[in-house]
Amino acid sequence: MWERLLDRMMARLVRRGTLTVHLPDGQVLRHGGGAPEVAIRVSDPAVVRGVVLNPELAVGEAYMEGTLTIDDDDLHGFLGLALGNMAETGGTRWTGAMQSLRKLLRTLRQYNPASRARQNVAHHYDLSGELYDLFLDDDKQYSCGYFRSPSDTLEQAQAQKKAHIAGKLLIEPGMRVLDIGCGWGGLALTLARDFGARVVGVTLSTEQYNLATDRARRAGLSDRVEFRLQDYRDVLETFDRIVSVGMFEHVGTPHYRAYFGGVRDRLTEDGVALIHTIGRADPPGTTNPWIAKYIFPGGYIPAMSETMRAIEKERLWPTDVEVWRLHYAETLRHWHDRFMANIDRARAIYDERFCRMWRFYLAASEMTFRASTQCVFQFQLSRRVDAVPLTRDYLYTPRPAAAVGSASSAAE
Repeated sequence: MWERLLDRMMARLVRRGTLTVHLPDGQVLRHGGGAPEVAIRVSDPAVVRGVVLNPELAVGEAYMEGTLTIDDDDLHGFLGLALGNMAETGGTRWTGAMQSLRKLLRTLRQYNPASRARQNVAHHYDLSGELYDLFLDDDKQYSCGYFRSPSDTLEQAQAQKKAHIAGKLLIEPGMRVLDIGCGWGGLALTLARDFGARVVGVTLSTEQYNLATDRARRAGLSDRVEFRLQDYRDVLETFDRIVSVGMFEHVGTPHYRAYFGGVRDRLTEDGVALIHTIGRADPPGTTNPWIAKYIFPGGYIPAMSETMRAIEKERLWPTDVEVWRLHYAETLRHWHDRFMANIDRARAIYDERFCRMWRFYLAASEMTFRASTQCVFQFQLSRRVDAVPLTRDYLYTPRPAAAVGSASSAAE
C-alpha cells in the first residue's frame, strides 16, 4: 500500500527533472523527465511509510540513518530537484493538510520564554566549538556573507557583510551599540576596533559568551566591549545603535511585538537599528519539522508581512528594507565544502550519524535559498523619520578620513 501511495505522490510532485527510487522490495519508481536525473535507494520499508506520511521529516531522518542513499552521493542534486518541484507544485493534499495543522500549532511551538529560549540556544550553539572551527571563517561569522562577486572568498564576504552593516548603522566614535544575539563576538569587536563604538553584546549561549569574552580580552578591547550571558528582554539601558544578525529567527512569532517594542524602547530618540534575518519570500508558514527537531528547535523563518506588521504596531520607521537573495546560498556552499574537507575531524568529535545530519542541514539550507523561497531581509529602523539620510548614497561613499581615523585611534 505504502509503495503505491509513494508512486502517486511522486507522480504529483515530480514535474521537472527525473527522480528514480529503488525500493526495498526491488520495485523501481521513476517519474518526471529530462535533466537533472537523480536516483535514490531506500533500504528500510519503514522509510517508505514515513515519506508518505511526513516527507520533510522522514527524508532527513532516513539520510541521517543511512537508510536512504543517493547515487553518486549527489545530495545537492536530490535536494534541488525535490525542493524545486515542491515550490512549483505546492505539494500534495496530504502535505498541505499537515502544513495547515502545523500552522494551528505554531503559536504553541513558537512560544519562547527566556527559559525555553536558553534550552533552544544550547541545543545548537553550545555544540563543540571545534565543530564550528571546521567550516566557519576565522572571525566565526555564523550568518550569511555579502558577496560582491561570486569569486569572493568566505573571509572577504564576511568582512563585506560587517562593513555593510556598519554603514547602515552610521556608526560614529563613542556611540553605544547593543548587539542582540552577538554570537562569538566578531561583529561587536569589529564595531569597537574599527569604528570606536562601545558595544554591549548579549547571548544565551555559554560557549559563545565564554569565547567572545576571551576574544575581547585578547584583543585589548575589554574596556569597550562587554559581553553578557543575558536575554535581550532583560537589557534595560538605551543605546545609540542596535544591531541583531541571525537572531530574529529564534524570537518566536508570539514575541514579535515584544521584540520590536524592546528595540524601540532601547533606542535613543535619534537612534538607528539594523535587524538582519533569514526570511521567506512567500506568505507566513511553518518550520520544516526536520529542522525543528534536529537543528533549530523553536526557530522560524519569518515572512516580510508578519515582520512588518509587528514593526508598524510598535511605531518604528522602516527607513530601509533590503533583500539579499543568493548571498546565503553562496555562504552555505562555502560552509558545506569546508565541512566536507574536514569530515574526518568532524567524525572524531561526534560520529557518522551526526556528520550526515550536519551535511544534510548545510546542503538543504543552501538549496532552499537556490530552489525555494528563502532569502535574507535587512530592516533598518528608527524612531524618527529623519534619523538617517534621505538616500542610500551614504552606503556607497567612503567614510570621512577623520571619522575612520578617530575610530581606529580610539580602539588602539
